[in-house]
Amino acid sequence: MKKRVLGKSGLEVSELGFGCMGLSFGYGAPTDEREAIKLIRSAHDMGVTFFDTAEAYGAVNEELLGKALAGVRAEVVFATKFGWKDGDARTGELDSRPERIKLVAEQSLKRLKTDRIDLFYQHRVDLDVPIEEVAGAVKDLIAEGKVKHFGLSEAGAQTIRRAHAVQPVTALQSEYSLFTREPEVEILPTLEELGIGFVPFSPLGKGILAGAVDTGTTFTDGDIRRTLPRFQGEAREANLQLVSAIGAIATRKSATSAQVALAWLLAQKSWIVPIPGTTKLHRLQENVGAIDVEITTDEINELNAIFSKTAVQGNRYTEQSMKLVGR
Repeated sequence: MKKRVLGKSGLEVSELGFGCMGLSFGYGAPTDEREAIKLIRSAHDMGVTFFDTAEAYGAVNEELLGKALAGVRAEVVFATKFGWKDGDARTGELDSRPERIKLVAEQSLKRLKTDRIDLFYQHRVDLDVPIEEVAGAVKDLIAEGKVKHFGLSEAGAQTIRRAHAVQPVTALQSEYSLFTREPEVEILPTLEELGIGFVPFSPLGKGILAGAVDTGTTFTDGDIRRTLPRFQGEAREANLQLVSAIGAIATRKSATSAQVALAWLLAQKSWIVPIPGTTKLHRLQENVGAIDVEITTDEINELNAIFSKTAVQGNRYTEQSMKLVGR
């Protein structure tokens, strides 16, 4: 596993990270604690040093990470997030008041069993709190040594610029994949200009690019995909046709669709670090295997052509949740 640096920050991480959300939130029943800890440790054994969690994924999510990696804390980078009212993303209500940010930091430090948060993101932009105040609160935490780097998630270009002017932003975390190309229009050029790293979440389109979803897949209670437009009915069927096109390229390369999708992302910019998540060891092994998949310029062009000819059907979030991104 090679290393990458997020923008000009000096924060060095493995070229592929691990998103912990699905271990306890968003994809049905939580993973058994022992199995979750074993999976996290397996990721580290495979060379992953960058682990992503959040207050909103439930206290147990940060606690799992703290327990699993306490013995190798000096070797890993912990990223977590603040910004939802009472830490509950299901309400759709935000809270990035400076006093709340500092409280969340203290709670996260305890749950992660650490003395510093390596990367502290605002989970969603709170229009009721000027971004300058948010950046200022994190700047205070950095001065105190409790936080090392400041990040934003799903923020718009102007918000990124305003925050960066107060406290340099190390990384932006937003959805980006072959299925979600919006960041290419304005976000990626802004990040490149300012020297900010990019951390794509859902780099496998919430499983669809990995072949984990077909027309007969039923999503269980607690699985966010039950309500997401692009996973419903005709939209899902149309999107699966795009997935089959990736599969054809993967077959030629003796790789999997997931590996091709991740290799495509890694090839976009040297300061992009995807954070695929999983609850299964074989999927983790598959994802990590993507770092050995060489994708050519012709193959990148072929993939781009496929997705430019046929639009992905359905929004990536519900109408209400879409209002909270790109602000």
